[in-house]
Amino acid sequence: MAKGVALTIGLNSVDPGHYQGWSGDLAACEADARDMAQIAKSRGFAVTTLLTKAATRGAVTQAIQTHAQSLVAGDIFMLSYSGHGGQLPDLNGDEDDGEDETWCLFDGELVDDELYVALAQFAGGVRVLVFSDSCHSGSVVKLAFYSASGDHSHAARAARGFNAGDDAPKYRAMPPAVALRTYQANQALYDPILRDAELREGADKVKASVLLISGCQDNQLSADGTFNGLFTGTLKQVWNGGTFKGGYRTFRRKIVNRMPPDQTPNYFTVGARNAQFEGQKPFSI
Repeated sequence: MAKGVALTIGLNSVDPGHYQGWSGDLAACEADARDMAQIAKSRGFAVTTLLTKAATRGAVTQAIQTHAQSLVAGDIFMLSYSGHGGQLPDLNGDEDDGEDETWCLFDGELVDDELYVALAQFAGGVRVLVFSDSCHSGSVVKLAFYSASGDHSHAARAARGFNAGDDAPKYRAMPPAVALRTYQANQALYDPILRDAELREGADKVKASVLLISGCQDNQLSADGTFNGLFTGTLKQVWNGGTFKGGYRTFRRKIVNRMPPDQTPNYFTVGARNAQFEGQKPFSI
């Protein structure tokens, strides 16, 4: 019988010691992680949740590695991340835009190349489902920077779930100035990762069937919120307590239909294509 395990990650802040005085405070990322965990549990997954201070580079990579060692063909691993997305300079030449996308974990950024290498540890035939409610996340499981000063009309703000008197929406993106300071102060950590030629080939080594549904495109920002991020909150509406019918492409399309035009969730695959997996009801073990 197939087995399902899940790792849900949510960070409402990061360590200002690493990020050069920036704590990156957000409101709803821990709630996202808990809600994604609840969905997974309702479908029979065994779930581990890492929140803010517990969501370190070491803890996340170790958890993925542990799950990769325990799963065999036919099993499924769900990974969800809610937090800031970041960028680092691409030093091994694998990114067309010259930037590696990152997840801003508590004690440092996890580079998309590193995530590919972690996912390459899963055996062929394993299904891997990834949700990333962060900025620049369209292919994070592989920068054009969408201006946060975009459309703040009443209609656009209402589409994001904000009332007329609310402050401007907060986005889950590390500010460019912070990204630069953090990189310059921590080049001894990041440069060996960014220059690693083996990491460049990480995506080609993925044997499992990996499906990413992201909070936005690589050139867009994901909005935070009061109770959930905009993407995760919309995903919950479409899921509707499990009454949703259809496969993952339909799931993503119905989420997109409820989102504002400046935040368009992406659908991205890596590794072995698996049409049966993509056609299953979301979160099916």
